[in-house]
Amino acid sequence: MTHQYDFLVIGSGIAGLSYATKLARHFESNGEPVSIAVITKVQADETNTKYAQGGIAAVWSKEDSFDKHIDDTIDAGDGVNKRHIVEIVVREAPERIQELIDYGTRFDRHGNEYDLAREGGHSDHRILHFKDITGAEIERALLEEVQRHPSISIFTHFFAVDLITQHHLGETVYRYREDIRCFGAYVLNTRTGQVEKFLAKTTMLATGGIGNIYQSTTNPTIATGDGIAMAYRAKGICDNLEFIQFHPTSLYQPGKKPSFLISEAVRGFGGILKNADGSTFMENYDPRLSLAPRDITARAIDSEMKRNGTDHVYLDVRDADYDRFLEHFPNITQHCLDIGIDVRRDMIPVVPAQHYLCGGIRVNEWGQTNIHFLYAAGECSCTGLHGANRLASNSLLEAVVFGHRAYLGTIENLKDAYIPDNVPDWDDSGTTHPEEQVLVTEMTRELNSIMSNYVGIVRTNRRLRRAYERVELLYREHEQLYRESKVSVPISELRNMINVSYLVIKMAMSRRENVGLHYNLDNIKA
Repeated sequence: MTHQYDFLVIGSGIAGLSYATKLARHFESNGEPVSIAVITKVQADETNTKYAQGGIAAVWSKEDSFDKHIDDTIDAGDGVNKRHIVEIVVREAPERIQELIDYGTRFDRHGNEYDLAREGGHSDHRILHFKDITGAEIERALLEEVQRHPSISIFTHFFAVDLITQHHLGETVYRYREDIRCFGAYVLNTRTGQVEKFLAKTTMLATGGIGNIYQSTTNPTIATGDGIAMAYRAKGICDNLEFIQFHPTSLYQPGKKPSFLISEAVRGFGGILKNADGSTFMENYDPRLSLAPRDITARAIDSEMKRNGTDHVYLDVRDADYDRFLEHFPNITQHCLDIGIDVRRDMIPVVPAQHYLCGGIRVNEWGQTNIHFLYAAGECSCTGLHGANRLASNSLLEAVVFGHRAYLGTIENLKDAYIPDNVPDWDDSGTTHPEEQVLVTEMTRELNSIMSNYVGIVRTNRRLRRAYERVELLYREHEQLYRESKVSVPISELRNMINVSYLVIKMAMSRRENVGLHYNLDNIKA
């Protein structure tokens, strides 16, 4: 089956939905016909956005300033950030957030004023939030806004397999060819098992993160690096994948996936990191104590666990005003109660877990990739905002700012877009349904083990080499299985996770200095 649209959006989180909404409002307000397809591999609200707890950062009070937010972002990013991108995002933040409010997002207030929280790495209170489920509230408001636009069609349970470029027209496409074009994607209808063509003048990748290449992650199970892997296979350029952010405080529940996040805002509210004996330790690592940026805090916790031979540390909120804590963090409070932790008398056991990717598909200030008519926004992209470590609550901000900027770039370049009439259908002749799903399951477990043990918070050259060699073997085994098999979601997700893991390892091996989230013990010796 062939679908043809003006615009194809792959992903239904804040980046994809804000982009689709802007396009719809633009053409509908001008009375111009337009068709926009949004595809998502499960239900529309199952996104990384939905799981974001803390909030969205912006200069909102008179006491704060753009310069302070810019400096905080660059300080957290260890100076690897692109300063002009940081300035763009910070200065455009209030207008973009006002649009979210206009769509119906209900940020918490005290009277007539918004309740601005403070999180690790921030020098002021600038986090707008809705209790401790900010991402879910933004997702709700955006989905309701999308449903007001008849020009937007949402396809749930559709899994993007590969981007369509000149490669599929019989041409040779190499990574630094300057005229690569994207014409849409081959997409698996998971209800029918058939791969369908989605042709479009412009395609947006808004596919979120890569968390499930690791054993422990706060990301939902859908976060398998699909957009990054598809772009890379289509000869897109990727940057900074060595910068994997491990959130310092996920709830310690061995074997549970995804890990439950104890928001950064809990430490901003007064939560203090402690060892089992009640002793504090952050004073040994950073003068900002429990409000240090995530890379420093995660390494400090990792160091304390290794030093003490423990599986976790604790976050102590027992001295906090419980009524106010419950008001701010009802979801966290209830989740802890459900497993027998009463935050009024018990410390919360926490451990670092993979949380965010600071790199991704390289884009310019308009969200454009090196492939013409292919845009990327949100966690799958690398804008240069985060540098070597993301500042808390800058992720939702980046997504909504670049959703808007990608919309502007799309409109500017649309006159040159076209869809060729000779794109072939998906060809899976000679393939069969794999009889042994256990192969995919076991390869996924092995990949998770490799990445967690060798490419985690602290790395060494030997660990990275071992990871590279083992992922190379997995790649060869999987490629043979993939070529022989009908496309399925598990086999395709594993393909993407192997591709992305390879990029993470290669870029970590190439990074010769310790900066931000990349910490290699052998770089210290050098």
